[in-house]
Amino acid sequence: MRWACILLPELALDGVLRRCADPDAPLVLIDGPSQRRVLHAVNPPARALGLRRGMGLSAAQALADGFASFEYSAEDEARSHALLAAWAYRYSSQVSMQFPRSLLLEIRGSLRLFGPWPRLEARLREELDALGFRHRIAAAPYPEAARALVRVHDGLAIEHAEPLRRALGQLPVPRAGFDAATCEAMQGMGLRCLRQVWALPRETLARRFPRSVLQQLDALQGERELPLHWYRPPDRFELRIELGHEVESSQALLFPLRRLTADLAAFLAGRDGGVQRFVLQLEHEGRADTEVVVGMLAAERDPALLFELARSRLEQARVPAPVRGLALRADELPAFVPAHRELFEERPQQAVPWELLRERLRARLGEAALHGLRSHADHRPEHASRSEPLSQRVASIELPETLGARPRWLLPNPLPLRGPAPELLAGPERIESGWWDGGDVRRDYYIARLASGQRAWIYRPVGGDGFMLHGWFA
Repeated sequence: MRWACILLPELALDGVLRRCADPDAPLVLIDGPSQRRVLHAVNPPARALGLRRGMGLSAAQALADGFASFEYSAEDEARSHALLAAWAYRYSSQVSMQFPRSLLLEIRGSLRLFGPWPRLEARLREELDALGFRHRIAAAPYPEAARALVRVHDGLAIEHAEPLRRALGQLPVPRAGFDAATCEAMQGMGLRCLRQVWALPRETLARRFPRSVLQQLDALQGERELPLHWYRPPDRFELRIELGHEVESSQALLFPLRRLTADLAAFLAGRDGGVQRFVLQLEHEGRADTEVVVGMLAAERDPALLFELARSRLEQARVPAPVRGLALRADELPAFVPAHRELFEERPQQAVPWELLRERLRARLGEAALHGLRSHADHRPEHASRSEPLSQRVASIELPETLGARPRWLLPNPLPLRGPAPELLAGPERIESGWWDGGDVRRDYYIARLASGQRAWIYRPVGGDGFMLHGWFA
């Protein structure tokens, strides 16, 4: 078993439904010229009203009311197809989307990485359900065989040639991949299933039918290699959702925003990358679009984090007019480096990871609100670090090995040490510096234990009396 085929029977309809807040409401897609509008696709609630694919729009409106209608768009269907190809690229480097409403995946290497086929199949189905696309999946040794089986069976997986031939032999002729004229001719000859076609002499088939029939039969049995075009993920991401009405509240934009960020996360996971900056584009009627920039300190791809940051920035944005459409564009897709985690994670599950907390604070308070510390070449403790905006990728302070222990809590100004004489644990460490800026210091520092049991960092001026408290050790 080397190939899996994912059939997306309602690709265009699912692409619209996943943008609707209530996917269980009756909905249809309409197509055709203005003189003859017909129903291109119908969801189950609309089908329960008596609506059918191919029915005229006027007849549907006379039969039922209360259903929503959207224009069928081949471009939107192609974008959904490409999005799912990007998602599938996570599981195989050989993904083909050259056939309508289907994906072909080479899965031999995937089985070694993700486990046996039942486990991989369950994972594919779970993620497709989360993305909002109905599907059928079949697996077979050859790509054309998997594509033929998925038209009739859902969940069928065949590994060996003999069971595959039996399963293919039971396929109805119209499901075997022949063109409409060939299927009509075969049925006129009394051929109902593929087994009956195989029973005919090859010379007879060559005389009666085009050469493509023999090529199709060979491809089904793996005797002819099926030429496939492989999908390659683009270097940028762009997706747009057109709203059905004008939206004035940012809260009403959260549902399409969640869908956009989830699709971005699926795209990034497929290409094993991250995003550090993306733009939300709010479209207005008769006015210039509003752009909301979402930037991060490091590349991320977690859907919850992307949505949270986008939501915070969107709530702070000034929207001058009602919104008719929402788009997300990401042109910078750097490599993604997962955060280091310990084998036995000590952080409670309900705690917020530092990366998420940091980005939430930046989104709510602004780019310059968060600050970090950067080490500075100065031996005086009060000048050894400087505060800088967190957006400048402030590195953690690393002290030279030649320096002694430093406290985590340094007092803003040294205080005279009162009470009983402290117990000196280490020292002295002399610091003499600052002659060039008028802040010359000459101090002898000690690590001491006070009468209260606390460990403190104290110093005594060279040649002076009495200790000064400058910091606390944890």
